[in-house]
Amino acid sequence: MLENRGLEIVVIAVVVLLLFSAKRLPDSARALGRSLRILKSEVGAMRPGSPESPESLEQHDHTAR
Repeated sequence: MLENRGLEIVVIAVVVLLLFSAKRLPDSARALGRSLRILKSEVGAMRPGSPESPESLEQHDHTAR
């Protein structure tokens, strides 16, 4: 199964190119990149101890009062 990995990637790439025209492919890749960037920032914000995490925001709210 793993020995055919390269062939599988080529087949998937060909199918993607056939499904999405050359005009739509860059737009789709750009949208995917934006979505991944947003997801990464949201995951980073949810980590405990990060500056934007809800726990750290609550601590700042309590100390300001």
